Amino acid sequence: MKIRIAMVAGETSGDLLASHLIRALRRHLPDAEFFGIGGPKMQAEGFDVRWPCELLAVHGYVDALKRYRELSGIRRALLAQIRAERPDAFIGVDAPDFNLWLEGKVRDAGIPAIHFVGPSIWAWRGGRIKRIARSVSHMLCLFPFEPELYERAGVPVSYVGHPLADEFPLEPDRAAARERLGIPLERGVVAMLPGSRQSEVRNLADIFIGTAKTLHERDPERLFLVPLATRETRQIFEEALHRNDAGGLPIRMLFGHAVEAMTAADVVLVASGTASLEAALLKRPMVITYRIGKWQYRLMKRMAYLPWVGLPNILCGETVVPELLQDEADPEHLAAAIDDWFADDARRAAVAARFSDLHRTLRQDTARRAAEAILPYLDKAGPKA
Repeated sequence: MKIRIAMVAGETSGDLLASHLIRALRRHLPDAEFFGIGGPKMQAEGFDVRWPCELLAVHGYVDALKRYRELSGIRRALLAQIRAERPDAFIGVDAPDFNLWLEGKVRDAGIPAIHFVGPSIWAWRGGRIKRIARSVSHMLCLFPFEPELYERAGVPVSYVGHPLADEFPLEPDRAAARERLGIPLERGVVAMLPGSRQSEVRNLADIFIGTAKTLHERDPERLFLVPLATRETRQIFEEALHRNDAGGLPIRMLFGHAVEAMTAADVVLVASGTASLEAALLKRPMVITYRIGKWQYRLMKRMAYLPWVGLPNILCGETVVPELLQDEADPEHLAAAIDDWFADDARRAAVAARFSDLHRTLRQDTARRAAEAILPYLDKAGPKA
């Protein structure tokens, strides 16, 4: 009989990650069938999309509450299909708030439940480890410090590396990126990434523009690249430029092309998130910043138990790049931190070397290693849920 695997991937990033995993599993199981919730990249690998993954995209707690009944209905309908069709395994790709409940029910039904991309229990919600231990048969982690946390809780776990580390070259070609963007090699360039969500850009646009103004006063030759992910975020940033009377600044907005902008840059100013990891894999000195509502920040600070919010510092276990958050996230402080990078060649070289070591640690051929960890659960004599 054919191996059948149910999967749920949330949002675009999960669709990409899951598509690579399907391809890696097919190298061992060419006739395997996959079904569940996914996107176009998974579908291109032969995945049977019962519901599109865009339905799982929620933005913040308010949106999640508004759509609770809809998402709960989809989850229960998929669970009914899984119970009826009895696949050989279930793989939840990211989307922990959706998948962990489903994984617990699937595991209770005697089907191995594997979770790909460990939830950030090391950052905010360490209490979820007990729920995870009850829900999953195996956890696949992207970061090398995570397995120990799961092992202590008795969760079978494998470190598989980070897919971005496989995708990004060990030596980024800054000259080629500048040539594509039409930027002279000798010109100072700051890439400014205020985030991908509309709320992030609203919170940071004025501050980033103020920082550019301050830096421009000190060195009028510097160029500022601002890649924005959507038309909505671009409009928000354009409105902020008008509001701050910044039409004369040498700011070039890009539609996407964030990786190219960071590759071309001397220094990156980045909102905390995955983009900070991308900047590290591109070996770029950076300043990490974030600003949210006062009460939300107090709550998050109380929940956090790590001294950093940026992935480069978390992964290195020390402050290798500055983090200027909340009240410190103002144009004067940010401009000073960026200027410090421009003024210190040795410091820039040292952080690039540190990020090269990090890149090699994370580069593990993620899809292959994930597939190898999953295959024993598809062997009838292998691990049981």
